[in-house]
Amino acid sequence: MTRPRPLPVDPLAEAKRQWVAHGWTDAADGMTVVTSVMRAQQLLLARVDAALKPFALSFARYEVLRLLAFSRAGSLPLSSVVARLQVHATTVTSTAERLVRDGLVVREPHPYDGRAALLALTDAGRDLVERATSALNAEVFAQPGLSPEDAAELVAIVARMRKDAGDFTDPRPQPEAL
Repeated sequence: MTRPRPLPVDPLAEAKRQWVAHGWTDAADGMTVVTSVMRAQQLLLARVDAALKPFALSFARYEVLRLLAFSRAGSLPLSSVVARLQVHATTVTSTAERLVRDGLVVREPHPYDGRAALLALTDAGRDLVERATSALNAEVFAQPGLSPEDAAELVAIVARMRKDAGDFTDPRPQPEAL
């Protein structure tokens, strides 16, 4: 992945200056927060996509495989996958269909609910997600582009924002990362 030449001026700082100049001072900080986080997401996703490209995985497909690999039985009800990944059911369904088509996941009947389906990891899916996780750990997660202190502070700030938005309640016990 080639890096573009750095711009001589931070475009987000310039956008904030323009916001203030146009009389939107009360919204300037918020605009800067939103656009900064969105730009950071673009930068991180580009690194993740590059690490996952050799495995022919999108991050959405990787997340489903990793979630299933973390489960005790290697399978979860589709509804649990939707809830834990916090995405729309249609998104998980289409992602699951591609994983099934590629032989990485199978659909199984739910043992207690005839209306529900389980997604179960295949051996090929488990092997692929383990190799992809090794690549992500080495190429992205071990060095996300922030100092450990900044990373911890950012995670804590975003966790507070997510909690306030209703993503979760205080877990018991609380994870150390927060």
